[in-house]
Amino acid sequence: MAPTSTPATIVLFGGRSEIGIALTRKLADGRQIVLAARRPDDLETETAQLLAAGAATVHTVAFDADDTDSHPRLVRDIADRFGPIEAAIVAFGILGDQTRAETDTAHALQIAHTDYLAQISVLTPLAQVLRAQGSGTIIVFSSVAGIRVRRANYVYGSTKAGLDGFANGLADALHGTGARLLLARPGFVVGEMTKDLMAGGVKPAPFSVDAERVADDVARAYRRGRGEVWIPAVLRPLFIGMRLLPRAVWRRLPR
Repeated sequence: MAPTSTPATIVLFGGRSEIGIALTRKLADGRQIVLAARRPDDLETETAQLLAAGAATVHTVAFDADDTDSHPRLVRDIADRFGPIEAAIVAFGILGDQTRAETDTAHALQIAHTDYLAQISVLTPLAQVLRAQGSGTIIVFSSVAGIRVRRANYVYGSTKAGLDGFANGLADALHGTGARLLLARPGFVVGEMTKDLMAGGVKPAPFSVDAERVADDVARAYRRGRGEVWIPAVLRPLFIGMRLLPRAVWRRLPR
C-alpha cells in the first residue's frame, strides 16, 4: 500500500483570536491545523468549528505570547512535529486601555510588548523555518491604525506602525526564497476586541468590518498570492489622503 501523504499544515498563533479562527476556517479544508494558545486544553469550541469546516485534524499546543524566550523553540517544535507549514497566521494581540496607558507606564509597556516585541519574537523564527523549507506564507495582521497614528489610540497605533514596518521589511527579505508574507490592514473591527470600547460609548469608525469580512478578504488575498490587503479596500486611497491632512486637523479626529 502506498504511504498516505501528510496534509498541509496551517498554524494559528493566537488560537482564540476571533479573526484568526475565522480565517483558519476559510483555509481549513483538508488541512492539518495547529492552534497555539494559552490553555491549549480549553480549545474544544475552536477545534469543533475547524473540524466542521473540513480540517483533517486539529492539534493544540501551549503558547504564551509574552514569553518571548520560548518562541524560537516552540516554532521549531511545531515545524518538526507538524511541518512543512503551508501558512502561519499570527493573530494575537491586545487593544489595551489608551486612557490608562497615558499615565500607567507598565500598561503602555505591556501593550508594546504584546503587540510589537512579541510579534517580532514569533515572526523571526517563523521566517527562518519557511526559508529553510523554501515555501509557505506568513499572514500578519497590522491595522490602518498604524498608517498614521491618531491621538485617540496612539499607544496601540504606534505598535501597529512598528509592526507594519517590520512586516514590510520581512516581506522584502523573504522575496526569492520561496516563502512569502501577506500583510493584512483591517480598519475598525466590530467584535470581541472592541466590544468594551463600544460599551463605553465609542462608535465604530466609518467602513467598519467584522471578523468574517476580514477573514473573507484575507483568504481571497492569500489564494491570489498577494502581498497585502486592506479591509475594506476603500481604506487604501482614503488613508493616502489622510496622510496629507494638516496635523492640527488630524489630532482632533476621533478613533
